[in-house]
Amino acid sequence: MPAASAVLTRDREGKLLVASSLEECRKRILAGLGPTAVPTSEATGGADALIKLESDDFRTVLLDSQLEDLDAEELAEIIRARFPQVNVVVLERGKDAEQLSFDLRESCAADTGRESPAEAGADAIEGAAATVDALPKMIGTSQKMQQIYRLARLVAPRDTAALIVGATGTGKELVARGIHDLSRRSQGPFIVVNCAAIPESLLEAELFGFTRGAFTGAFQSRLGRIHAAHGGTLLLDEVGELPLSMQAKLLRFVQEGEVQRLGSADLFRVDARLIAATNADLLQRVREKQFREDLYYRLAVFPIALPRLQDRWEDILPLGRHFLAELCVAAGVPRKSFSAEAAHTLQKYSWPGNVRELQHWVERAFVLSEANEEIGTADLSMFAEAV
Repeated sequence: MPAASAVLTRDREGKLLVASSLEECRKRILAGLGPTAVPTSEATGGADALIKLESDDFRTVLLDSQLEDLDAEELAEIIRARFPQVNVVVLERGKDAEQLSFDLRESCAADTGRESPAEAGADAIEGAAATVDALPKMIGTSQKMQQIYRLARLVAPRDTAALIVGATGTGKELVARGIHDLSRRSQGPFIVVNCAAIPESLLEAELFGFTRGAFTGAFQSRLGRIHAAHGGTLLLDEVGELPLSMQAKLLRFVQEGEVQRLGSADLFRVDARLIAATNADLLQRVREKQFREDLYYRLAVFPIALPRLQDRWEDILPLGRHFLAELCVAAGVPRKSFSAEAAHTLQKYSWPGNVRELQHWVERAFVLSEANEEIGTADLSMFAEAV
């Protein structure tokens, strides 16, 4: 079986990228390969690897199977789809803690014609975490939420438009804020526009701003919320409720990054990352001619679909305990807990209102429990009738 370095020297014009969340791991991978004539670079994780792949010409990528921010197999599939010329190799960590070995498993497309790399030895290193860290202010370790965290962390370093889809109360704004907090724009503004809460007659002025005298009552000029998001992130919540006339005007900003205030012919360049959120089926609205198809595809470059709470039941109790702990701290009382019966009641309910409904019920039970240290079924009596 040929040495791994021999495989990498076949095409000297290509470059090698090693991706691992651990610096020590990256060093040992490169040491295990031995001397090569191929220029090498390092990526600190999966998202960083994608950024480097877009900015340079790599021929081979070695992925640590235990990346902290992304699933290595999923990342390998993404790289194959976006960069078909790249040879992707996943490095599986061996079971021997004293002498860790990597199985350099060929994972590029079958028609590449490249030989399979050999195994390369390396010393033992500390294992990376098997799960992805939750987004800021989000609770949940279920597999469904792990996928959400992976997608959010994958898109956060970019300015790619994201569309967050989910039922009311699933945490769409929290995911959008998490993407903002993890992005290069984190120090900039995070502006939220609830498209369903602003009357249609005022929506254009709110979004784009206006000059003095543009309409009755416009006593002074004002920047719109899009302009206020310059250097940061703009979240268009309930974007499916935008009237068609406003969708056409929004499309210009999405396409050109330009804003024109009411009453002015001047155009302003606005550098804002756009995230949209909705609980509606936008594709169905496109078919019904209620939502512009061109705007939909501009917004849905990177869709993220949030699960209902009942579809991630493992997270119900951790969420309930988190909300209960927050209430105790805010009220300045000793920490409370749920009885076993109360916990069972929470878990068997369907939660049509999702996380927001759970939060409200925990607050109600907290009030009813008075000075008791434990939340019991009696504190959930009205709630239990709905179960």
